[in-house]
Amino acid sequence: MGSIALFITTVMMMVSPIWPLGPNPLPGDPYIIVNKSNNTYAYVEEGSIKMEGQVATGKSKDLTPEGEFTVVVKAVNPYYRKKDIPGGDPDNPLGSRWIGFDAEGTDGRIFGLHGTNRPEAIGRYITAGCVRFPEEDIQWLYDQTPLGTKILVMDTDRSFEQLAEEKGLLY
Repeated sequence: MGSIALFITTVMMMVSPIWPLGPNPLPGDPYIIVNKSNNTYAYVEEGSIKMEGQVATGKSKDLTPEGEFTVVVKAVNPYYRKKDIPGGDPDNPLGSRWIGFDAEGTDGRIFGLHGTNRPEAIGRYITAGCVRFPEEDIQWLYDQTPLGTKILVMDTDRSFEQLAEEKGLLY
């Protein structure tokens, strides 16, 4: 009985849609790029750059981690733990949406893309490590971004087209 269960489990894992077969991300999957050098972002999907805009990043370059990460948590009207501010409160600096990613081995609740209650901060180096978006952009992005989406954070003078091409995202 044990070998049959093992066989069935093995087959299920191989044909399961959540089993990681092939490259990740797959061609056409959503992908977000953040460039700390000029505080901009690009959203790539289905082989082209669909949206670009301004963001705010860390007060110092080391606060916003660099690398390729995975979206692991999403929340509407996120709670701001650091100062005990409920979601939806106008004083909440996280704004209306949270897209958390797994930077530095975290669980998606430390580093993330989020809105802001201070639109004048967009374009500046001002955060404790997260990436702040204009509210309209983060709300749109939230709806486009499923769990598992990859996020690339870099400090570079290369264009979004160059970065997306290097990742095989453009076609």
